[in-house]
Amino acid sequence: MTATAPGKITYTSASGDLDAFHQQFDTALTAVRAAAGKRHPFYIAGRPVDTGAERLVDRSPIDTSFVLGTFACAGAAHVDEAVLAARAAQPGWARLPWRERLATLRRAAGLIRERKYELAAIMALEVGKSRLEAMGDAEESADLIDYYCQQVEDADGFVRPMGRVTPVERNTDVLRPYGVFTCIAPFNFPLALSAGMSSAALAAGNAVVYKPAEHTPWTGLKLYEVYRDAGIPAGVFNLLFGHGTEIGDPLWQHPGVDGVVFTGSKAIGLRIYHGISQRWIKPCLLELGGKNATIVLDSADLDAAAEGVMRSAFSLQNQKCSATSRVYVHRDVARPFVEALLAKTAAIRAGDPSERDVYFGPVINQRSVERFEQAVAQAKKEGTILAGGARLKGGVFDKGHFVAPTVARLPLSSSLFAEELFVPFLAIGEVGSLDEALAETNKVEYGLTAGIFSARAEEVQRFFDEVEAGVCYANKRTGATTGAWPGAQPFCGWKGSGSTGKGGCGPYYVAQFLREQSRTVIETA
Repeated sequence: MTATAPGKITYTSASGDLDAFHQQFDTALTAVRAAAGKRHPFYIAGRPVDTGAERLVDRSPIDTSFVLGTFACAGAAHVDEAVLAARAAQPGWARLPWRERLATLRRAAGLIRERKYELAAIMALEVGKSRLEAMGDAEESADLIDYYCQQVEDADGFVRPMGRVTPVERNTDVLRPYGVFTCIAPFNFPLALSAGMSSAALAAGNAVVYKPAEHTPWTGLKLYEVYRDAGIPAGVFNLLFGHGTEIGDPLWQHPGVDGVVFTGSKAIGLRIYHGISQRWIKPCLLELGGKNATIVLDSADLDAAAEGVMRSAFSLQNQKCSATSRVYVHRDVARPFVEALLAKTAAIRAGDPSERDVYFGPVINQRSVERFEQAVAQAKKEGTILAGGARLKGGVFDKGHFVAPTVARLPLSSSLFAEELFVPFLAIGEVGSLDEALAETNKVEYGLTAGIFSARAEEVQRFFDEVEAGVCYANKRTGATTGAWPGAQPFCGWKGSGSTGKGGCGPYYVAQFLREQSRTVIETA
């Protein structure tokens, strides 16, 4: 019998023949490695653009001597050119019947599925994702595009007949595109977040100027190629490479930009939010950071809690805005929970995450290593390092940005319970009740994800009712605070974790890229 690869891999589940999956991944990885090191332009109105400026050098965090490619850097003048191209192309895209737009985007989703092994292999090398994590990123990208297309279809193109005040009037409510959106993406989910943000804007009839993270230009280029090959018209989706310090501000400050969709840090997000609306209010869709807590109560299944926390704390090296970075455990079960957690953490296989069965890879850059070392130094002063606490050394670890998965027991007053670190550092504190756990959980300025482990239904319900977070899980062994998927778990940040109160992966996302117009026609004889 011929083996078949898994039909779908998500961040928390896989089914089918994983041997066949790994065989296909190996083939793609070999091809991707052979293709590395090339020069790449960016694209404006379908035209490749190269410059004489210093190039963006894309290095793998697994082995920083391995150059994945060099990419032309755009400047402020190119931002202006890209916005003008988008403004010129957008009216024609918006005038297309919405079914035609969706057909093009659904072709893009299909191309991602066809190319998913290549895309996943690139992300494994470019970000340091494990194979399953990288494939989950590719699969989610295609599902996001399809899900957002379905939102437009279910709303009949966002055209709705309305009631009449007088017999001679015909009233219609229409949601119409704003025009041009800037899309600025992060490194950690370089395909899924880029595809999700941009496809929602495109499905709504907007044009896009897109900047991938400076650590993931190759993945960004591959998304551009998917859209181009699917038939997105020239100028509707424009790709710019460059450093955020040089073109980030011009991208969202440009007067020809009608809105911004951004995933990244709270500090940058707030600066965009405060700065974009000068002449009038512009849409600003932000998904920002998180400092996500898991609560473990005395009735919890401790093995499930330990596994759920380990997976959410150390998958992708905690470089997820949804990752568990702090735990509040009831003191009556703190010892057995910590013992179980440490045992599961010790069993993690670290190494080159592009290899089969490696779970834990590098952090993205040297700045992350330094942030990790600062957190460890503080934890040693304030509490106890229970696991990890150092750089990983020897062999492959000497080639890249590798640090150990780290667990620290800390007093609840430690600032390490409040600061987003984006490194594999987990803070554990003991509490005496659900009251105390909720109070500690809600203290921070973020409100993205949260989890609880309890066998008592009333405690779970109270957690849902009182926790200040947009994505909440109870008793999730496969990831205490992680694993949201399009159409299943809307990904909405509260407080300092988001801006609109409606998140990606959810049913209200696409409508945010549109503005309402009421149309009244007086019928004449």
